[in-house]
Amino acid sequence: MRPEPYRLRRLPEQYFTALLARVAAAAALDGEPLIDLGRGNPDVGPPAHVAAALGEWARRADVHGYAPFAGLPQLKEAIAVRYRDVYGITIDPASEVAVLPGSKTGLMEFAQVCVERGGTIVLPDPGYPDYQSAVALAGAQVATLPLAADGTPAWDAAPRAADALYLNFPSNPVAVCAPDGVFAEAVDYARRAGAWVLHDFAYGDLVFDGRRPASFLAQEGAREVGLELFSMSKTYGMAGWRLGFAVGNRELVARIETLQNHQFAGIFMPVQRAGVAALTGPQESVEALRATYERRRDRAVAALSGIETHSEGTFFVWLRLPDGVTAELLLEEHRVAVAPGEGFGSRGAGWARLSLATADERLDEGLERLRRGFGLG
Repeated sequence: MRPEPYRLRRLPEQYFTALLARVAAAAALDGEPLIDLGRGNPDVGPPAHVAAALGEWARRADVHGYAPFAGLPQLKEAIAVRYRDVYGITIDPASEVAVLPGSKTGLMEFAQVCVERGGTIVLPDPGYPDYQSAVALAGAQVATLPLAADGTPAWDAAPRAADALYLNFPSNPVAVCAPDGVFAEAVDYARRAGAWVLHDFAYGDLVFDGRRPASFLAQEGAREVGLELFSMSKTYGMAGWRLGFAVGNRELVARIETLQNHQFAGIFMPVQRAGVAALTGPQESVEALRATYERRRDRAVAALSGIETHSEGTFFVWLRLPDGVTAELLLEEHRVAVAPGEGFGSRGAGWARLSLATADERLDEGLERLRRGFGLG
């Protein structure tokens, strides 16, 4: 055996792969059927007109060659219109939008186009585990930005100098929306530290309690210091279609497109055309999906009354585990899976992430098992 390249050995254990393996092993044991409330895999698919557009374009004879490497101009124009109409932001589709084969790819690409080997990337703690993978692939070093339970960053704990900063509101796993002033503080920090900013906006449209979606790019100066990632998976139920966008700073957009010219050969054209259909077609499904998750959030919070929970957006609930209760105990003794908080960073210890991306009947049964596990009756 020849040794694998060091870049692979730098990678941390993939948190969700390991979590799914533990859940699958538990599910194979004797006992009542296991209920998985740990995985954030949307259970609601795209609206019918989007699936129809995919089929119609896929049946054409002229779409099965390589798509334009930079993406269809019509798709870039469509996301620019959404930013104008929903977030109140004017975007130049030609220079301020990069089409991505999924926004997770953008998480990795941002680090590669912004940070030289040995540089410093600041990550939120708790935060999405795959940010760590982006740091490892770039050969960079991790610094942390501690988050309070309400999502407020402790800016004084971040390094004085850094190369890049990742932010994520609404937050996975903390499930809070952007605190007042946080985007202005991020721009100020970026200027002081000499850092680029990436705002992961994957859950941007899934906000509750009358809130409006809040884009980082609406903040004055944001476009000078960074990018925002938009995912079609959460807003339009297109998980697995692998389609997203990096929007904002034109220098970074150009760098990402240069990188992708070497790594990819475009995105299947019917998928892009379906993306146009989603962005420009009827938008009632976006509100219906958001309302579904808010309704499930309300049921979860009511069922777990007495437990500290946070869920202002996303399709998660971030909850503090009672003393003596662990995610492993819930899995083994109550046959219900939640995502252990420590997998999201050191400040996640003692917490767990509950997913609302599951059918109502299974969610209700899972919540009842959690109540028993928490001693709530």
